[in-house]
Amino acid sequence: MTVPTYAEMVRVFGRIGLLSFGGPAAQIALMERELVEERPWLEERSFLRALSLCMLLPGPEAMQLATYCGWRLRGVPGGLLAGLLFVLPGAAIIACLVGLYATYGELPLVQSVFLGVKAAVVVIVLQALRNLARRALSGTTDYVIAGLGFLALFALNLPFPLVIAAAALWGLLSAQPGPQPDRPPKQAARPLQTLCLWSAIWLLPLIALSFSGQTLLAEIGWFFAKLAVVTFGGAYAVLAYMTQAVVQEFNWISTAQMIDALGLAETTPGPLILVTQFVAMLTGQLQGGAGLALLAGLVALWATFAPCFLWIFLAAPYLDRIAAQPRLAAALRAISAAVVGVILNLSIWFALHVLFGSVNKDATALISLPLPDPATFNPHAAVMILAAMAIMWGLKQGLGRTLSLLALAGAASHYI
Repeated sequence: MTVPTYAEMVRVFGRIGLLSFGGPAAQIALMERELVEERPWLEERSFLRALSLCMLLPGPEAMQLATYCGWRLRGVPGGLLAGLLFVLPGAAIIACLVGLYATYGELPLVQSVFLGVKAAVVVIVLQALRNLARRALSGTTDYVIAGLGFLALFALNLPFPLVIAAAALWGLLSAQPGPQPDRPPKQAARPLQTLCLWSAIWLLPLIALSFSGQTLLAEIGWFFAKLAVVTFGGAYAVLAYMTQAVVQEFNWISTAQMIDALGLAETTPGPLILVTQFVAMLTGQLQGGAGLALLAGLVALWATFAPCFLWIFLAAPYLDRIAAQPRLAAALRAISAAVVGVILNLSIWFALHVLFGSVNKDATALISLPLPDPATFNPHAAVMILAAMAIMWGLKQGLGRTLSLLALAGAASHYI
């Protein structure tokens, strides 16, 4: 393994950050090519073990994998450098997109373009569901957990964190005990010091906001901090929970704006969870203009990504020991199975809101099901969803080209 200079790391991780389109799978493949195959910086075994650790942790696994790789190469400064370079290019693009969206988003032609983007997003989420199901569901128990996770959210409206916690608990309790590994950490570690330092870095600014009188910024900070703790299984897993909160509980943005936010986040490099920055900035723009939008975006970025450094710097020295824990591995498998059901719920939720102009809840004592109004069915949206399936699944085109073609199709529908 060769230890690179900081200049080399800036060049390589900056390239990764600028080219990290296409979701976690494509981002991880890009990192493996740049750091393992093309340069003797990391060993394949170490890279894959780190990926397993990042899948165990809450938060965006690709960003945390980049942080771990940087830490492995140059310690904490290297981890900070790699993690920031993975996030900041996409964050800068998101900030520009919010300004454009706030200015031009209500124009009829722009809304038609977004209809095409939304249709593509429906298929992208379905593809994420299919890919995850292939990896996560390997037996009857996994299918049962996935089904129960779906019903808990779709029909019973149970909180997303409760579903994930229940799956993890089942995995822990049902795991077969194995020998406890006794492996020293890779580097000298001070876990208590690391925990205190990075918890303070993450939470003290949010506590200060709570006493500053900036109610909106404090609400944004604490909500996204809570979201960062429960983001197992990637951004798709928490989007339905996030949408319910920002649309129904806080009334920050509308359902249509939330779907637009996801569509735009799909077009930028970096982790998809940057959709939190878009939502926060749009909320600030609507309630206080550009200045508040920038502050809200910074708060959301801080609350979302500061804990990623905490998890990695705390756990990375103990990677070998953690990877050999059978109960943790079983908890991860159960969480992954539950996330399949969560993303199925999200897929149906997105499809209904793209295909129908009005979707209501039919609530009884225990069950609340979404019921679309047939009179609000949008045939243009249905055609574009089918077109997105044909392009992505039939013609095997990538995410970027699919989004571009569907945006053009949406623009064309404006003149039909």
